[in-house]
Parts: sequence; structure tokens; C-alpha cells
Amino acid sequence: MDLSSLIHLGLMGLLVASLPLAIVWMSSDAHKYRKLVWVMVFLTFDLIVFGGFTRLTDSGLGCPDWPGCYGEANPFLAHEQIAAAEAAMPTGPVTVAKAWIEMIHRYLAMGIGALILALLFTSVKQWRRTHDAVFQPAMPIALLVSVLVQGAFGAWTVTLKLQPVIVTIHLLLGMTLLAMLVWMGCREDALLKPPAPLQRAGTAPGLVARLRALRWLSPLAAVVLTVQIALGGWVSTNYATMACDTFPLCQGAVVPELDFEHGFHLWRELGKTMEGHYLPFSALVAIHWVHRAFALAVVLVLGLAAWRAWRLPALGKTARLLVLVMVAQLLTGIATVYFSFPLAIAVMHNAGAALLVILVTMLNYRVKFQLDAARAVPAPGIAASASTH
Repeated sequence: MDLSSLIHLGLMGLLVASLPLAIVWMSSDAHKYRKLVWVMVFLTFDLIVFGGFTRLTDSGLGCPDWPGCYGEANPFLAHEQIAAAEAAMPTGPVTVAKAWIEMIHRYLAMGIGALILALLFTSVKQWRRTHDAVFQPAMPIALLVSVLVQGAFGAWTVTLKLQPVIVTIHLLLGMTLLAMLVWMGCREDALLKPPAPLQRAGTAPGLVARLRALRWLSPLAAVVLTVQIALGGWVSTNYATMACDTFPLCQGAVVPELDFEHGFHLWRELGKTMEGHYLPFSALVAIHWVHRAFALAVVLVLGLAAWRAWRLPALGKTARLLVLVMVAQLLTGIATVYFSFPLAIAVMHNAGAALLVILVTMLNYRVKFQLDAARAVPAPGIAASASTH
């Protein structure tokens, strides 16, 4: 890819970033740095959903090179090559529509990268001037590293021809970037607009104990959710969504024939075993069945975390939303199988996973914040004693 095409691509990324930057700059919000973080949360969520759409429409190789399309900055300029590829293989992965889907995904990713650079620049500038904890640059630096690694896996997704382990890691890195931005947004909220802490934590019986239970339960929920997202990504990238085409049974059995050895061998080509043979159908069944079975652990752990947080004033809203999205996620998963993999429902299922990441991250941050606040409030006896001296 020549220099002019690379410059053209960079300008596309800046163009995508310019609209959200303009919205933040022209907003009446006094805390524009914080607003920019939450705008990036929204755009990263959109990127993940559109990435799912790209994968589900089989558009991941719509442009079979990276970062451009047949060495060009957009599919318009590569129309001749795309038309030739489509004519040679009409049912293949290269079409004009798929090329645009893939490139729009890349443009959006480049725009988010540009926004992270803007966030880092603002952070360093304001930190050097004020040393205000709001602008501490460690997190923007971590975000930049994360998006660079994510970009590398995006490139390998194409150059390694949708190798399942690479595509699954690409998905997990996107979810990690989303979680980091949500954590940063919650932190900015707490520093600039602190939510009402539990001022009477010292007098509420058992309240600190309930927070301590959530202190280990909410990270466990995050771990379990991460495993399930990885399993879901493994289902999608191996095209195993319809390996179990009924619910609740799979292939007419509670536990059908399962080939774990081939299904969960990580380093292999798409649709092939590590020896280069075609992947047995029982391996696809194993991939789907494990994702379906592990959903029970997700419901148990996330449901328990939500139940524990339900009646705590600062956590109740997050807990209720978590339950709502978890139920919707179960329904879209079942509907994807029941209606034979409709695209809209499959994209909604992918979006539901990203929403769960947002809510579980919020729960983790708010549990930490409330527990720190509770520990900072002295017990009544200590407070009375202190007031007499």
C-alpha cells in the first residue's frame, strides 16, 4: 500500500473522529474530558456490534488485505479488483457490499484510535498543568496500548484468513477496551460528580459484610462472563451456531456426541483440524454445546451478584439492568437457534454480550467505591468519642 493511500486512510480516521470531538467540544458540559470518555464508550460499543455484524455477514475478508482494500483507501478505488474477485467466486467472501462493511468497520476503529490519541494528549497536557487526579494519564496510555494490540489482531484476522483463535482474541480485546473505558468513565464520574456514598455505613448492620461479599462476587462475575464471551466467540468464528439446531436438546440428546479434541484445539485453520482435515461435525457440536452449558454458570454467578446488589441504594439500578439484559441475552440466544440464525437476532445477541460487559464493569467499580466509602465512615462509638475531644 503506497504512502498516499495510507494518508487517505489516516484522514478517514480523523474524519470519523471529528464528529464526536465536535459534539464534545460544543456541548455545554463543563467536564468535557469526562464527556469524551463516555462518548468513546458509546462508539466502542457500536464498533463491537458492527464487528459482530461484519463477522456474521461473512465480511471479514471483504477486503483480503490490510489496512486498505486491494491496496486502496476505499472500495470505490478498488472496484475493478473487487468485481474480478466476485466474478471468479460469486459465493465467496469478496463482494462490493462486503468490502464496504469491512472498510466501515476499519474506519470506525481508526476513528476510536484517533479519539484515544486526543484523550491522551488532553490528559498529559492537563496533568502537567494541574496535577489533578481527573487527568492522570496512566489509563489513557493503557488505552492506547490496548487499541494498538487490538489493531494488530485485526490485521492478523485478515492475513491469517479468519483463523478462529485470532478472531476470538480480537473479540475479547474489543470487550477489554470497552471495559477499560467504562471503568475510566465511572472513575471520572466519581472524581468529578461523586455519587452519594453510604454515609451511614457504620450504623447499618451487615452492610459492610454485604459489600465485602460483592467484592469477591463481582470480579467472579466478570471472569465467568469473559469465559462465556470467549466461548461465544469460538462458536461464531467456527460457524457452529446451528450445530445444535433445537433447544433445549442438542441433536436430540441432553449430551450428544462431542468431539472436544478437535473442537477445542486452538491453533488451526478455519474449518480444519490441526492435521489439515475437515473439522468433524461432532467437533462443531461440542463447541456449541459447551457455550450453551456454560450459560448456566453465567446465570448462576451474575444472578447471585445482582441479587446481592439489588437492595443496596447505590447498586440497585445496575443490578436491575443486569438482570434485564441477562434475560434478554438468554432469549436472543434461544431465538437464534429456534429461528435458524436470523442475522438481526444474532447481532442483538452480540450486542447483549457487550451490554453485560458494561454493566458488570460498572458493578465492579461501584462495589469498590462503596466499600471504600463504607470503610471511611467511622463507627458511631468512635465518632462520638472523637467529637468529645
